[in-house]
Amino acid sequence: MQQRNLIHYLVITLKGMAMGAADVVPGVSGGTIAFISGIYEELLTSISSIKFSSIKLLKDKGFKVFWKTINGNFLLALVIGIFISILSLAKIISWLLENEPILVWSFFFGLVLASILFIGKQITKWTILSVVLFLIGAVIAYYITTLQPLVSENSSPLFLFIAGALAICAMILPGISGSFILVLLGAYKPVLDAIHDRDFKLLAILASGAIIGLLSFSKVLKWLFNHYKNLTLAVLTGFILGSLNKIWPWKETLTWRTNSEGIKVPFNEQSISPFSFEGDAQFTMAIVLAIIGFAVIIILEQVAKLSNSN
Repeated sequence: MQQRNLIHYLVITLKGMAMGAADVVPGVSGGTIAFISGIYEELLTSISSIKFSSIKLLKDKGFKVFWKTINGNFLLALVIGIFISILSLAKIISWLLENEPILVWSFFFGLVLASILFIGKQITKWTILSVVLFLIGAVIAYYITTLQPLVSENSSPLFLFIAGALAICAMILPGISGSFILVLLGAYKPVLDAIHDRDFKLLAILASGAIIGLLSFSKVLKWLFNHYKNLTLAVLTGFILGSLNKIWPWKETLTWRTNSEGIKVPFNEQSISPFSFEGDAQFTMAIVLAIIGFAVIIILEQVAKLSNSN
């Protein structure tokens, strides 16, 4: 692993904060931010290095060797950033999504649109197979965004374990949001209830599923990057393109549901033209914020280049 100083780790923490902010928004993936900021492959390598043999090092050679083997400083700096962001920005972003949804989605739409171009540029050679995989990825992601969410009261241990594993896999996969997967599975409400009720038993089961899912899926992704990098990037670029439907700013609500606080909220929505939107479409401001979101990716790309060159 490369030698880093305090400034490098502060930059990694900032990247973690950006990932955490993205993960709060259903439809935006923290994995996308990790890729854009230039830490995605290192993240996969670090996570996949956590295995029984590395844990055995803790016993045989001590904590220092174990910590270095799993790139512990990098993971710690990143996790701190993610948690800072979730704890500090979750309420703000939730409020903005409730009160200014068009403007928030416009910003993230521009951000994700730019990320498609960024990740697409990483593909060194386009072939017929990579184009086909790109289209398949786009169709699958688009289809996922059109699925009707489930409403489930199921909080059984096995259900939450599986939900945690699937959600964390989606979270590190660019283009697919972990929180959105929880919504689709009908696990969002049980998870929120477990957090609200401080049901540490169910939360521990959810975390166990997430840990096992993360350790397993990161190894699969790392293997794909090592052996089929261009094809893997093509699929991931397709995933992100297809996911744009989820974060399209202008929506028509098809069905509603009542949340745990007794408030009526949209349940199933479909994308519509801004010119067909009932009410104030905020078109000009939406375009401005989409451009800002696009520019953020350009800035992150330049920051990643500078940090990697130092």
